[in-house]
Amino acid sequence: MESTTNSRLEFFKTQIGSVLDKTPSAAGNWLKGTLLEIDLHHIKVKYTVRPDMCNPGRILHGGISSLMLDDVIGMGNFVAGSEYLMTSINLSVDFLSAAQVGETVEVTAKLIRSGSNLNHWESVIRKESGKVVAKASSNLIKTHVKLSELGF
Repeated sequence: MESTTNSRLEFFKTQIGSVLDKTPSAAGNWLKGTLLEIDLHHIKVKYTVRPDMCNPGRILHGGISSLMLDDVIGMGNFVAGSEYLMTSINLSVDFLSAAQVGETVEVTAKLIRSGSNLNHWESVIRKESGKVVAKASSNLIKTHVKLSELGF
């Protein structure tokens, strides 16, 4: 449910250009992404691929790619306006190319469908060249926990 004032969205807008290392997501904080854009239905975050994000081949680990996709979707959904906590019920990821240590990638997520109980998101990781590293789709379901009960 959207209200005229969305304090979560307004807070995240103040974080554009900042490193996201103080969010409610400890795993997301570890990624240390930089928020580039956010609105009610779209978000973009930039990451630099670090050695501790890579597999032994020194390319971005699929699990970390999945974490990036899921965390950006989660942030986008957090500001989308629901008064209830929503949680992922699936995450389908296609790994399409590699990202090397030191490369910068951008993760975008877009709300495709918002329903009364379920939101559907699509997300993409792209290298600076525009090449797609991975893409995902995810469904998030409304829980019975109000975000206000969690302090949000």
